Amino acid sequence: MNFTIQNALIAGEDDYTTVDVQVVEGIISAIAPGLDVVGEAIEGKNKLLLPGFVNAHTHSSEMWQRGIMSMFPLELWLAELYDFAPLDIEKVYLSALGTAVETLLSGGTSVVDHLVLIPGKEFETIATAVRAYKEVGIRAFVAPLIQDESLTAGMPSGESQQTHEPYFRSTAATLEIIEEAVKQFHRPEEGISIVTAPTGIQLCTDALFEGCAELSDKYNLCRHSHLLETKAQEKLAQEKYGCTAVEHLKRIGYLDYRTSLAHCVHLTDKDIEILAATKSTVVHNPLSNLRLGSGIAPILKYRQAGVNVSFGCDGASSNDSQDLLEAIKIGSILHNVTDLDYQHWITPRQSVEMAALGGAKGLNMADKVGSLCVDKEADLVLYDLTSLSLLPRTDPIGLLVLGRPTNIVDSAWVNGKQVVKDGQVTTIDVDNLRQELFKHSEWSTKRKSKTVAEIEAHYRSVMGL
Repeated sequence: MNFTIQNALIAGEDDYTTVDVQVVEGIISAIAPGLDVVGEAIEGKNKLLLPGFVNAHTHSSEMWQRGIMSMFPLELWLAELYDFAPLDIEKVYLSALGTAVETLLSGGTSVVDHLVLIPGKEFETIATAVRAYKEVGIRAFVAPLIQDESLTAGMPSGESQQTHEPYFRSTAATLEIIEEAVKQFHRPEEGISIVTAPTGIQLCTDALFEGCAELSDKYNLCRHSHLLETKAQEKLAQEKYGCTAVEHLKRIGYLDYRTSLAHCVHLTDKDIEILAATKSTVVHNPLSNLRLGSGIAPILKYRQAGVNVSFGCDGASSNDSQDLLEAIKIGSILHNVTDLDYQHWITPRQSVEMAALGGAKGLNMADKVGSLCVDKEADLVLYDLTSLSLLPRTDPIGLLVLGRPTNIVDSAWVNGKQVVKDGQVTTIDVDNLRQELFKHSEWSTKRKSKTVAEIEAHYRSVMGL
């Protein structure tokens, strides 16, 4: 657990400096040039050292459907997704491993997995994902995805009267599962945290949100949810509450400094003020928002209002990858078309801070990780600046964020434990993982979703298509 990174490049205020970084018992103990070597000496010459990023919103099991999902908006896309979702514990394990590895090799040392649960095997699903994340050694925030209303309730009714099948499990039973999961698996000191995570206002009652807030307070857990990803959800909130979804979540006490909210594409100026006042975090998922036609979240407005923003890949069948650097690049430059005032645009250094410290803040971890500071836990990534995709030499962080870097993570540590060395994940056999993912899947093309066929006409009607 003790090591010294020598002669690494780190970012100063405006420039870069070459320093040594000592890590003792998993904690950064010194940052300065010419330090004595403590423990193992790590060569940092011609390498950029940054705090680890956070993949602040994903769904690991979606990996099994990447590349095949139809070009649908979210509501129809979800119907197709669930018609073909794998109800297989072995696949839960393999896709969690894959999500962790892809996150690590694109600069992430933490992942928030909004984990889809297999009905009737909820604890087994959570235990399996936890096992995978522990084996890889990534810091994992496992957020079991819960709802207490059926899929059709997620669409606005419009002029029609809609009746929905009751959800198969009661609200109370769902909250009992989450509380038991906390007791069994919530071990932040071991790198595994449980997060309360109702899927969103479109499929959850107030009772579920309030129950999750109570568990969050009781056990000091983070809270997570999707929020206003689509225009349909904006319409639905008005139907359900007669106000915006943000106003309603504030009213029922779900928003606070431990709350992170994925997407936030369709918010009013008043909503933005509420997020800033409650210290809630927005998780920006630019690739899935583009893929599903959801829109462009007003990230520049959020930043100007003082709202904390982090980045997520989202699930690997709405993205369709877990390349965090790609999400950071698109999520930064996408907004140059939304505001003519270039002084508001996101610089590469600001992107890196959002991905690391912004991610840590959203998980109530900013005092422990997210920046290169003495006394913080060593969640660190070394990037190889001699890699072809980071050459010729200009601004290292500019190359990292604005380029298309490939195979550039030289080393990574989580809480002082090395999990990537010489560009390879050291904790598991990635070649074996690759073979297992291949073996458990098959080439396929278009499929027909039964549920989409049932609901598409109503969707097109309420959305005026």
